[in-house]
Amino acid sequence: MTGSEESPSFRLAYVPGVTPDKWVRIWNERLPDIPLSLTQVVPEESGRLLLGGDADAGLVRLPVDRSALSAIPLYTETTVVVIPRDHLVTAADEVTVEDLTDEIVLHPVDDVLGWERLPGRSALERPATTADAVELVAAGIGVLLVPLSLARLHHRKDLTYRTVTDAPESGVALAWPEDAHTDRVEDFIGIVRGRTVNSTRGRQPAPASAKGEHTESAARGRPGAGKQTGGARRGTGANSKSGARGGTRGAAKGGNRGNAKSGGKSNAKSGGTKGGGRGKPRRG
Repeated sequence: MTGSEESPSFRLAYVPGVTPDKWVRIWNERLPDIPLSLTQVVPEESGRLLLGGDADAGLVRLPVDRSALSAIPLYTETTVVVIPRDHLVTAADEVTVEDLTDEIVLHPVDDVLGWERLPGRSALERPATTADAVELVAAGIGVLLVPLSLARLHHRKDLTYRTVTDAPESGVALAWPEDAHTDRVEDFIGIVRGRTVNSTRGRQPAPASAKGEHTESAARGRPGAGKQTGGARRGTGANSKSGARGGTRGAAKGGNRGNAKSGGKSNAKSGGTKGGGRGKPRRG
């Protein structure tokens, strides 16, 4: 997708449990002229949505199809067991999978933990959604293991949760189609990674001509050596001129003194001669 084909808005998909509010707020502060639209999608449909061009990027659960999607892992969630408030498990701050051996463990169709072997005893039927499974926990049918964010999302006053230390965990990532790494996507990557507003990392470099113009402009604006050289030349000229004036004055002064002195002596001699000639004429 080229820059001219980019959508006038940025479309972000996200799965339940993920809260993109902070990143959306930063986006709106930095790019107020480009609206960001949110679309919630169930985990199993997130890849299809991105590859179908219905979203520019998505906050999804791992794993994803790396042959078609690029992904940046963001964080991994703690797994908890959702239980009634009066359940025996609440006596501990955290439990293990083995502690749930005698429990009916509900396994919803939209489970995101990817169990190889589900702990405890299996229910007769699988709930269609996590929300349905939470209702069954509240009814005392069984317990449910989910990422912490989903336990909080489906919070009820009559239910609580405890950490399960050795259960599978769910990772969250930012994903986008490999062939659609646009500047908008790069902007959002910068936001989730905490880059500053002035960072240009990941952006396409500016054209060489523009760079050259910028360099030339910077050179013009910088106090140049030309002025200093000119000053030096003017200084040299001034020194030469001053020297010439000094030399001329000295020569003139010296010459005048010399002439006056010479002239005085000459006149004195000449005057003596003339004075002798002015005596009384001889009688013939």
